Amino acid sequence: MTAEASAAGAVVPTALRGVDLAVERFGALGQRWLDAMWVGDPLADAVAQDGGGASARLVRRAIAEGVESLGGDAPAPLRALFAELDAPPSWMDLDRCDRAAGHLARQGREYGLVLGAASLLAGAQNTVAGKPLAFTGRYAKNAAVRSIEVGDWLTAVTTPGGMARDGAGFERTVRVRMIHAHVRGHLRSHAEWDTDAWGLPIPQPYMAFTLAEFCSVALRAMGQLGARYSDAETEDIVHLWRCVGWYVGVEEALLPKTIDDYAPIEQLYALTSPGADPDDRAFVDALTEFQAAELARLLPARLTPSIIRGLQRAFVGDAIANDLGIPDTRWKHLPRLVAPLTYTLNGAHDRLIPGGRDRRTARAFRTRASEMERLRKTYNVGHDLVDDAA
Repeated sequence: MTAEASAAGAVVPTALRGVDLAVERFGALGQRWLDAMWVGDPLADAVAQDGGGASARLVRRAIAEGVESLGGDAPAPLRALFAELDAPPSWMDLDRCDRAAGHLARQGREYGLVLGAASLLAGAQNTVAGKPLAFTGRYAKNAAVRSIEVGDWLTAVTTPGGMARDGAGFERTVRVRMIHAHVRGHLRSHAEWDTDAWGLPIPQPYMAFTLAEFCSVALRAMGQLGARYSDAETEDIVHLWRCVGWYVGVEEALLPKTIDDYAPIEQLYALTSPGADPDDRAFVDALTEFQAAELARLLPARLTPSIIRGLQRAFVGDAIANDLGIPDTRWKHLPRLVAPLTYTLNGAHDRLIPGGRDRRTARAFRTRASEMERLRKTYNVGHDLVDDAA
């Protein structure tokens, strides 16, 4: 296959759809979206290419002890990466990140539910974006393990102090950045990777959409469940994900600064998507099985698969649900029924109990920690991220 040219003259991967509409509707942003399908993460990619397997060890040392601690063992690409990481932009406000961590943890049950039933499904609507996971064998296999890995990273990011230079969120996010770089480098030379059709593995547009999965997509679905945020709280959460995006290597042109910046990113992702394929549907099935098994700890197991399917359809909408093979069940109406109850109970708790909001937040942090420990034991997961797995 040969890459096609858009109306604006840009060469784009042949598998993409809606190329001309992307530029027509979104102008310069649409053009950058298409151009950036060939752009990865130059700083991290250079480290992965220069150091091979040794780069992961050096990166960990540089995170823990500072790149200067490596002395002459620090390759030039690694020094360049940490020169950026160690000089964050002036707009970065770690106090806002800490507040956002509390906002998200306080409604952690809803956040955890929608990440599996909304966020990851929104990503699965675009088969090109899912190709790297399909190639590495981590798409439809071991959904529980992958979910726990994501949960570990997310817990680190959404813990007060996590995004500080010595925080676990910073450490995990830089490691995720390097995992992406190594996968990108591996697949670029893979005999079956169709560059003309799919572009660069894990390109900038899909890195930006990943932020949407954890921010705008998740917040919208949480709102459907009655877990809502004030404008100030939403701004804190958006700021946290802007910081995560900067540390993980999303370029400035595609890095959302406000909640409104997410809308065109979500729309471009859907507009240019060729749709789902069997790998995506297998991923949804595996994720559903994991979530249904977890929900069966609280509800009858015969009901939980249908409940999860109903929530998925309610969150992502009929068009995406149909493409992903999600059955239409009456449980899709569940969010409309539980939302008023969730909103009323949370509001009453915070108003009527002295220090209610802070107490609810503290309890949520404790519950989250114990749940992560339970999941690790249940599914025999001893590592944190995939680069630490056997």
